[in-house]
Amino acid sequence: MENVLAVIQVAFSVVLIFLVLMHSGKDAGLSGAFGVGTGQGKFGGGSMVERNLNRWTIAFALLWTANTILMLKTT
Repeated sequence: MENVLAVIQVAFSVVLIFLVLMHSGKDAGLSGAFGVGTGQGKFGGGSMVERNLNRWTIAFALLWTANTILMLKTT
C-alpha cells in the first residue's frame, strides 16, 4: 500500500509542477521585458482557460495534500 501511495504522490507532484508552471507571470522583471506572461496568445489572459487552470491547480494541490496525509497515516 505504501508503494502505491508513493507512486501516486510522484504522479501528483509532476502534474502539480506542470500546472504551476503553466500559469502566466506578473510581468515583473526580465519576464515582463521579454513579453512573457503578457496575456497575448491562446493561453494568456483572464480567460476561461486561465480560470480552469486555476481550478485544476487547486484540485491537484488538494489531492496531493490528501495523499500526503494518507501516506503519513499508513506508516
